[in-house]
Amino acid sequence: MNARKTRAPGTIDRPLTHDPKNRHPKTPKNQAPMTPSLGEPSARSIDTLAPHQNRNLEMQLMPEALARAHMQQRLQEAEHERRSIHLRNARRLQRRAERASLRARRALAMAVMQ
Repeated sequence: MNARKTRAPGTIDRPLTHDPKNRHPKTPKNQAPMTPSLGEPSARSIDTLAPHQNRNLEMQLMPEALARAHMQQRLQEAEHERRSIHLRNARRLQRRAERASLRARRALAMAVMQ
């Protein structure tokens, strides 16, 4: 039988790639992973990391802010539309009342003249 070794697909830390530039050197199994000690400052200090994190957070929140602004604009437009409809109805009712008042005056004048 022809037994072939099957390799597990790459992991997040070591992606499977055939490009020699991107291959990681193999570490011996008994070597511990490198972790920065607690006393040493990291390569990126908190001061340099904070603006980057803020920028990423702002970028992630942009669609939410845009949707909020859009909804605010839609609410303002709806409120403006309601006000204009209310004003139009008020003006129409005022004209109707003025016409009724003129009719009543004419009727009163006709009744007095007879």
